[in-house]
Amino acid sequence: MNTLMPTMHGIIDRRMLVNFRVKPETARKLLPPYFRPKIMAGWAMAGICLIRLKDIRPRGFPAALGLTSENAAHRIAVEWDENGTTREGVYIPRRDTSSTLQAFVGGRIFPGVHHNAGFEVAELDDGYKLRMRAHDDGTAIDLDARLATALPSTSVFKTIAEVSDFFARGAVGYSATKNPDCCDGLELHATGWHVEPLDVISVHSSFFDDKSRFPAGTLEFDCALLMRNIEHEWRVLPQMKDKR
Repeated sequence: MNTLMPTMHGIIDRRMLVNFRVKPETARKLLPPYFRPKIMAGWAMAGICLIRLKDIRPRGFPAALGLTSENAAHRIAVEWDENGTTREGVYIPRRDTSSTLQAFVGGRIFPGVHHNAGFEVAELDDGYKLRMRAHDDGTAIDLDARLATALPSTSVFKTIAEVSDFFARGAVGYSATKNPDCCDGLELHATGWHVEPLDVISVHSSFFDDKSRFPAGTLEFDCALLMRNIEHEWRVLPQMKDKR
């Protein structure tokens, strides 16, 4: 993958983070050997990032040349050791996009393999309904959510500030590639960071519903968050490789 890709600039028009708590030993089995689950209150944290990107283009180019797309990323919060320091971010085993261009260049020019998918999104009166179906296999997501005033009482996070800080520190993402021994790296730099709680009425993910990955009792819904209208940049990082 070409690490000389320019810094990409644009707007996060809407980003929903649907979060699950997972038994650490279950999450660990899904990670490359150089990552370990990041633990919160005895649980690993995983989830789906549902993001609409707007005006994405190389930094310095006019917005009129930018790309707009719907995207989904299945992710697991992780830690790793780098030069004697503990780093943190997310491991992304699966990315899907509405953009045929992103799907084509993903893993070639843009970090991470991207699967082409169809998205249907409806937003009305602080309600959000999203349906995604991948074109290449049975990967599917269905979400019905609405803006809330507080986190669920069952969440491992006690305050909005606590959950906001947890995910803000996970701005580095490493995506699975066709080579199982390495991951493509990408870092999100946002000009602002503000999250709001979402009340999830229903959620379905073929990835998280798969009992071969998450046996009964190993995964529970935790909370969901919303971010809107955030200027940002994506910066490419060197690949993470298995050095064994």
